[in-house]
Amino acid sequence: MGPSTSGEGPVALPEPDMNKRHNIQMKDQRGQSMVELAIILPVFVVLLFGIIQFGIAFNNYVTLTDAARAGARTGSISRTSSTPVADCTNAVVAAASNLDKSKLSVQCTSTWAAGSTVQVSASYPYTINLLGIPVVTGNLTTTMTERVE
Repeated sequence: MGPSTSGEGPVALPEPDMNKRHNIQMKDQRGQSMVELAIILPVFVVLLFGIIQFGIAFNNYVTLTDAARAGARTGSISRTSSTPVADCTNAVVAAASNLDKSKLSVQCTSTWAAGSTVQVSASYPYTINLLGIPVVTGNLTTTMTERVE
């Protein structure tokens, strides 16, 4: 309120339209939110797919390790078998149920004498892809040793 021109007292100024002002601010903020989403969404999606790919590779490693352990256990009790290496290898392949058998590499070595050790080495290739681009490739490898009974 300010002084009146007639000298009678303060003049009432018109109230600003708060709804109009609020709508302008909301439109500006929605645009800002969309820009922020457009910037952060690709980073978030790549991070999410990276976590998924790492999880798949880790699951394959755990499966490979368990399969090698099963093969070493089978090899440790196959001393009297006519084909202990084949028994050991078949046990690894059978235990690696969710791995591609054609990519699985298995080696069973031992003298097969009582008290000696059987060593099972297994490897499986992996690739971590982010949006179809291979970022990391290599082989998952594990070795298990058991005493021949």
